[in-house]
Amino acid sequence: MLLKAVKIHKIYNGVKLLSDIDLQIEDNDRIGLIGANGCGKSTLLKILLGEILPDHELESDGQIIRAAKTSVGYLAQSAALDSSLTVQEEMRSVFSELLQMQDRMRELEHRLSENDPALTEEYDRLSAWFLSQGGYEIDVKIRTVLFGMGFSQADFSRIVSSFSGGEKTRLALAKLLLESPNLLILDEPTNHLDFETIQWLEDYLASSRNALLIVSHDRYFLDQLCTSICEIERGKLTRYKGNYSAYTVQKELAVERQEKEYAMQQKEIAKLEDYVARNLARASTSKSAKSRQKQLDKMERIEKPITKQKKAGLKFDYEIEPPLDVLEVRNVDISVGTGAERKKLLQDVNFLVRRGEKLGIIGVNGIGKSTLLKEILNILPHEGLIRFNKNIRTAYFDQEAADLNPANTVIDELHDRFPAMLDGEIRNILGQVRIIGEDVFKPVSALSGGERAKVCFAILMLEHANVMLLDEPTNHLDLSMKEVLEDALESYTGTLLFVSHDRYFLKRLATQLLELTPEGAVLHPYGFEKYLEEKSKLKQAQQAQKLQEEQQKALEEKKKKSSVSSYRTKAQRSADAMRRNRMRELEQEIENLEILIAEQEEKLILPEICTDYQKMQEVCAELESLKNQSESCFLELCQLEES
Repeated sequence: MLLKAVKIHKIYNGVKLLSDIDLQIEDNDRIGLIGANGCGKSTLLKILLGEILPDHELESDGQIIRAAKTSVGYLAQSAALDSSLTVQEEMRSVFSELLQMQDRMRELEHRLSENDPALTEEYDRLSAWFLSQGGYEIDVKIRTVLFGMGFSQADFSRIVSSFSGGEKTRLALAKLLLESPNLLILDEPTNHLDFETIQWLEDYLASSRNALLIVSHDRYFLDQLCTSICEIERGKLTRYKGNYSAYTVQKELAVERQEKEYAMQQKEIAKLEDYVARNLARASTSKSAKSRQKQLDKMERIEKPITKQKKAGLKFDYEIEPPLDVLEVRNVDISVGTGAERKKLLQDVNFLVRRGEKLGIIGVNGIGKSTLLKEILNILPHEGLIRFNKNIRTAYFDQEAADLNPANTVIDELHDRFPAMLDGEIRNILGQVRIIGEDVFKPVSALSGGERAKVCFAILMLEHANVMLLDEPTNHLDLSMKEVLEDALESYTGTLLFVSHDRYFLKRLATQLLELTPEGAVLHPYGFEKYLEEKSKLKQAQQAQKLQEEQQKALEEKKKKSSVSSYRTKAQRSADAMRRNRMRELEQEIENLEILIAEQEEKLILPEICTDYQKMQEVCAELESLKNQSESCFLELCQLEES
């Protein structure tokens, strides 16, 4: 057990945000923490971290128990870094204790000639500890993590303050991974990351031994990593086994079961209350009625389930059936800016879209995905041919909702667009996206990102388009609303072109993908899962080709050296024979040393060794000596091979 929370309560302004929450995190747990916006996820994290205190209903409530071995690393949504340091300095600060030890070892190395046994003993002890803690691998670890997080070698010397907010978040995550605590608490770790970096992070975390507690709206990320899902709903925490996909199935079954149990209990309550009401005043049945009243009073009431009817109900349809060929894009450029500042991002973009296809447009930030949608709709100028067929009616979802009038109320916004509709009809469509009551009179300028998206979905439903173009439609949506949108778009029989970074959304909806890269646009005639498989195969093939090229280059250089001169003196032939003999000796010596190193490493896990500091020190010292000998032999062998 790493950490345990017992009966956590938290009340704000008289309203109970968290109620009676129990959570235990074991060494190998990978937990996803989910819930609607404002449900208390961040509050629970802060309580677990000790940043805020829980409230107490009883003296025994609100305990946070942390095992002595537990080290916790926390990634908040706002990065906390020393802005005055370079990236390299900031990352090396993680290993400050080891680096101080290394400085002391170097100091001792210069004094070993004094033949002081105390200095020798201190050096051996520090050296063994430095080796066991991976001290010689510090720079390798830093490079591995920074390259994986998308930083280049040139970034290592840049000052942290020169990076953008998103880049600082990536740096904070890199630093946290280097710290390698045994419990990682990550709050939206995939924000500001592209596909490739997220994939690297997933692989890194999957292979690590850290326990994980992850708050994320990235359902694909939760699917890849989590072994259990904890949901906060109505202040209560419920834990489900498995990843996010397994949770959705279990949650649906749990809701159905709760609905049945609630209905049965309500029926029983109504029956008992009716009996009490009819018989309490009658002398002959009063005793029996009082008994049933006691039964009612002691009954543990089942909470009314959050019914599916309270979810938004999106439905996209159209009236005009489009032809088979919907859209042709030929030799189109993707450009930004105007006049002399106009910059061409891509050129010669070509693809066709047919009826019913759901085309996902993907690529790194800034490559021109949103620009392409606007060019297709003729919102932005372009070169080349963009042609819709006859009987096409388009609708567009802008991730920024820029075409909404901020001075309008929600209901007026729809009235302006659809003046023939009555108030009741508009309220009905807004009710389907869960904008109800007085919220319909909110000014658009006061709406949250999620509320603005809902208004846009209401407009999309009323436009009855047979081709919809959506730019990041899941931004600002909570998990529940994302699923509602996916259900509606999956049922939509029209044609979709959409830009998205949401891999779960892409996996569920895309029938083909248009990938924008600096080299050009590539159409993949398959879904997202197949795309990931093909990318993985391509990466493996490229790595194999690179290795083959390096081997071929080394072979050619060797042949070149051997053919420089065919004539050799007796002394040269003798030296060459001695070199080959020495190489064979070194190869055999390295092989023997590797066997001895393996034997010493096996000793490190023996109970009688790892529990005895003196023996542990001796084994580590011997292990370091063997590794140094092996490295020396290897370097000599390399030099002989090159000569």
